[in-house]
Amino acid sequence: MNIGFDNDLYLKTQSEHIRERISHFDNKLYLEFGGKLFDDYHASRVLPGFQPDSKLQMLLQLRDQAEVVVVINADDIQSGKIRGDYGITYDVDVLRLIGEFQKIGLYVGSVCLTRYAEQPAAIAFRQKLSGKGIRSYCHYSIPDYPANVRRIISDEGYGRNDYIETTRPLVIVTAPGPGSGKMATCLSQLYHEYKRGVKAGYAKFETFPIWNLPLEHPVNLAYEAATADLGDVNMIDSFHLKAYGVPTVNYNRDIEIFPVVNAMFEMIAGASPYKSPTDMGVNMAGNCIVDDDCCCRAANQEILRRYYDCLCAEKRSGLPGKERYRLELLLNKAGLVAADRVCRDEALAREEEMGGQPAAAIQLPDGRIVTGKTGELLGASAAALLNSLKVLAGIDDEIDLISPSAIEPITRLKTQFLGSTNPRLHTDEVLIALSASTADSEPARAAMQQLYNLRGCEVHSSVLLSPVDEKTFKRLGLHLTCEPKYMVHPAAQD
Repeated sequence: MNIGFDNDLYLKTQSEHIRERISHFDNKLYLEFGGKLFDDYHASRVLPGFQPDSKLQMLLQLRDQAEVVVVINADDIQSGKIRGDYGITYDVDVLRLIGEFQKIGLYVGSVCLTRYAEQPAAIAFRQKLSGKGIRSYCHYSIPDYPANVRRIISDEGYGRNDYIETTRPLVIVTAPGPGSGKMATCLSQLYHEYKRGVKAGYAKFETFPIWNLPLEHPVNLAYEAATADLGDVNMIDSFHLKAYGVPTVNYNRDIEIFPVVNAMFEMIAGASPYKSPTDMGVNMAGNCIVDDDCCCRAANQEILRRYYDCLCAEKRSGLPGKERYRLELLLNKAGLVAADRVCRDEALAREEEMGGQPAAAIQLPDGRIVTGKTGELLGASAAALLNSLKVLAGIDDEIDLISPSAIEPITRLKTQFLGSTNPRLHTDEVLIALSASTADSEPARAAMQQLYNLRGCEVHSSVLLSPVDEKTFKRLGLHLTCEPKYMVHPAAQD
């Protein structure tokens, strides 16, 4: 794949910039960390070369100065809110995050429960944390937040919150998802720090939108597409433009809340260190783009993928997606149409050629497109996967990577003993069969060695896929889209 982003430069400049920001304050900086610390696949898709764990690697360069505070909304604990990408509740994800941080040597100081009101599930979660030796603190709802600044900056507001005891210059404030209260936690800490004579600072780390790219740059439009369900909108930072005469990009929620945050700074510290929301940020990603055209192409594909994901979600639920019209607007802004997804055209052409039987197409790193059709033993996606591995390994198309005699017992097991109505192998099943074939097949071994080269490839299915196939493509690192239609009635799919 082409590289559009210099990851090594990013690690170096980003960590240096955060160190510099710490020095602006009394050697104490609360850094609100937005987005994903782990597995930031959106960033790696729109900025080819960005590693999914880049932000984590950057923090490791600051590990001696940093500690982590994980924030969770107590209402989310009580309601059992689910993190969509992992399918786990927010409280379970907090424990996962702590474990991951500790595994790589980042110090986790504590957990903060915001909007705490002695919810039964929140009390139980605190007990669980205590049993694991993890300190927890409680922050409470403040009436008229964030409008009533005088009440917020008082003993009846932030003053009621527990003071989170921290020991290091850089405090990373992160959360399992949006709406957890990261910013309020940071500002509450500033209030308590100033009461203790510590002139601490606050900064915000958000990878997107990228402040020094144009408003309608595809990378920034792709961020809007990714957050279409949240209603985020990229905007010119009017405060920055007024203060410096330079247009920069931020998003609506930060721009809307800035006057309140600024007023809080003035009441806490006597003066605000920032003139704009952009000033609060420390993101250096825009300075590390080395091939803008490459990133534009990647971002355009992300916008298209988000649009197809929306259409497929509508088909499955039978309900109109509230974000569909926003995504269509973003397609127009980016000058895109559905046909701009090349692998889709090939999948649909193959489907038509096969008389309406489902087909799939994979675009390889060099631009070649390989298709797969529905057969007696393999589904279209599984066939496309095997065909792609053949092409990458230089194996003749006539050679069977898996013997039909090896596939037949698997299909019999599925239909006769496991109750499946679909005898064809899914992508995960075909990979297991391929792996078993490597024991006595050189072509199978050669094909298996090409699996990593599928990462970042685009794939399109002419029908909705089963969750099993979707998950397999995701694990392999392929970027999947589907036509919003079923092969058969949804009740008949397994």
